[in-house]
Amino acid sequence: MARYIGPKTKIARRFKEPIFGSDKYFDRRNTPPGQHGQARKRAKLTEYAVQLYEKQKAKYTYGVLERQFYKTFETAARKKGITGENLLKFLEARLDNTVYRLGIARSRSQARQLVSHCHIVVNGQVVNIPSYTLRPGDVIEVREKSKSLEVIVESLAASNAKKYNWLNWDDKAMKGTFLALPERENIPENIKEQLIVELYSK
Repeated sequence: MARYIGPKTKIARRFKEPIFGSDKYFDRRNTPPGQHGQARKRAKLTEYAVQLYEKQKAKYTYGVLERQFYKTFETAARKKGITGENLLKFLEARLDNTVYRLGIARSRSQARQLVSHCHIVVNGQVVNIPSYTLRPGDVIEVREKSKSLEVIVESLAASNAKKYNWLNWDDKAMKGTFLALPERENIPENIKEQLIVELYSK
């Protein structure tokens, strides 16, 4: 299963945001990567570079590689509505992202691992595909034998219980429901999706 396994803090520094989640190294040094950091003179980005930058940022944020990201974009383009918003909605509907949003995992990469290792159940069936697309009404829960798993217990305990209006979570049952595809204004990610649409439209 393909996934990004390279340096994360370096990438976060490039985008000047902790896009992979909490990162003490980023907090300590949040200047652009490279020997001279902020002091280095950087050429003004071209229009294409700005669009590519935004696409790369979205890819790294959701932990999706190029081929899968483009397939998601094509699906979003075929659906009625605004393509950029559809793209983010489909990325949010991924199982690994939803496991992260529910607080079962501290990061999307950790959520991906939990799904791959068969700790997550969707509608009563174990699903080990991180890119599995959820539909409204789908029930996501922690597998019975995994409910005492230290990494899950600690993640739920540390979770600030953020409430997303497209998700519902039952803490006692360790069960959540994907209520609907989120509206763009409710998605907290700092991504300019229109730039991605412009890039792929060339």
